[in-house]
Amino acid sequence: MTDRSSLQAVSPLDGRYARYTEPLVPYASEQALMRARTRVEVEYLISLADLPQTPLSISGPQREELRAVYEEFDEDDAALVKQIETEGYGEYSATNHDVKAIEYFVRERFPEDLSAAEWIHFGLTSEDVNNLAHRLLVKPAVEEVLVPELREVRDALIEMAREYRDLPMLARTHGQPATPTTFGKELAVYASRLGRALGRIERASGELSGKLAGASGTYAAHEAAYPDVDWPAFSRTFVRDLELDHEPVTTQVNPCDDLAAVFDALRGANNVLLDLDLDVWLYVSDRYLGQEAAEGETGSSTMPHKVNPIDFENSEGNLSKANADLTFLGDYVTKSRLQRDLSDSTVKRNMGAALAHCLIGYTKLQNGLDKVVPNEQVMRDDLESTPEIVGEAVQTILRREGFDDAYEHVKKATRGRDVSMEDFAAMIDDLDVSEDVREELHALTPAGYTGVASELVDEVRE
Repeated sequence: MTDRSSLQAVSPLDGRYARYTEPLVPYASEQALMRARTRVEVEYLISLADLPQTPLSISGPQREELRAVYEEFDEDDAALVKQIETEGYGEYSATNHDVKAIEYFVRERFPEDLSAAEWIHFGLTSEDVNNLAHRLLVKPAVEEVLVPELREVRDALIEMAREYRDLPMLARTHGQPATPTTFGKELAVYASRLGRALGRIERASGELSGKLAGASGTYAAHEAAYPDVDWPAFSRTFVRDLELDHEPVTTQVNPCDDLAAVFDALRGANNVLLDLDLDVWLYVSDRYLGQEAAEGETGSSTMPHKVNPIDFENSEGNLSKANADLTFLGDYVTKSRLQRDLSDSTVKRNMGAALAHCLIGYTKLQNGLDKVVPNEQVMRDDLESTPEIVGEAVQTILRREGFDDAYEHVKKATRGRDVSMEDFAAMIDDLDVSEDVREELHALTPAGYTGVASELVDEVRE
C-alpha cells in the first residue's frame, strides 16, 4: 500500500491539522503503540532473567542489544510488525493478532547468541502488554505535550492580566451592564481556573496504574510454572519500574478508572478554555478587543473588511470535539463484560485522537491570544455611556449611612431608564445626607468603580 498524502487523509488530524498534531506522533501513532508493546515485552523478558528460580540468563551486552530493539524502533520495524500481522513473514503465517505479531518481531530481532525465544510473553495475556503500553504512551503525551501547551496558555493569560490589570471594563451579568471590572482581572480568573485544572491533570497522570497478572488477573499460569515465586511482588516491582502505579486486583483487564480520571481532568481544563473562547469571541464582537490582521489573509469570501476571530472559533470546535471524545472514552473504557471483552480495543485506539483535538484547541487559542489587543477607548466609552452602573455604589453608601429604603430610592430613579451622570448628580443633590457623603457620592464614576480588581490579579499563583 502506498502512503497517502495529507490531502487523502480520512481524518483532518492527519490531514489539514497534521502540522499541529505532529508532537503527538511519538505517543499516539500505531508505530508508537508497537514500540511501547515491544518495550514491555523486552523489559519483562529481562525481569524474568533476574529471577533466581528461572533458568533464563541474559548477559549485560545481550540486555543492551535487546533494549535497542525498542529504543531504536523505526518505520522499518513497524512495517515488519504489520507484515507479520497481516501477511505473514518467513516462517510465520499472518497472525491477525497485533500483540502476537510483536512477540514474533522480538524473536526476529533477538541477539544471535541468546536462545530464549520461548520466554517471550511467558505467562502473559495480551492485555498485560496492552494496558502497560497504552499508559506508557498516554502519560508522556499528557505530561510532555499537552501540559506544556496548557502552561503556555496560562502564562500568556497571567502576562496579559498583569499588563491590563488597571484597564476598566464594563462587566455583563445576564448579558446586561453590571458592576465594572478590569480586563486584567477577568483574564486572571481564567488563569486561576486553568492553574487548578492543570493540577488535577498532573495528579491524575501521576496516578496511572498498570497490571501484569495473567489471563484472569490471578497469576495462574505464573503460579503453575513457578509456585515459589512471589508473582504479585514481581508484578508490583516490574510495573513500578516502568514509572507507573501498580494495580494489584484486576480481571484480565485493568479497570481503566485511572485513564478515565485523566480524561475527566482534561475535560475540566478544556471547559475552562471553552469558556474563555466564548468570552473572547464576545469581546471581539463588542469591539472590546481588536485583532491584528495577518498579511494576505482573507476574512470573508465576499466582505473584504472582515478580520474574523477564527482561532477562537477553531479552538472552540476542537475542544468541544475533544470533550465529546473524552467523555465517551471515560465512560467506555471503565466497563468490560465479565472478565474481558474486546470491544474496548478499537475504542482505545482513538485515545490519541482525543488528545490531538485537545492539542489543536490549545494551539489555536494561544494563536488567538497572541493577536488580540484591547481597544481601551471603546471600553471607556461604553463605561461612560452606562452611568447607571454606579447605582449599586450609591445605594450601598446610603445604606451605610442609615438612609431609609436606599435600594428602592435608587431603583426608582434608574431601573429601566436612560440615566445620565447629570441625572445622578441631581438625585444626589436632593438627598438628605451630610455634605461629606454628598461629595463622596458625586465622586463616583463608572471607570473608577472597579473595587480591588487590580489587586486581585496578584492572587493568581504562578
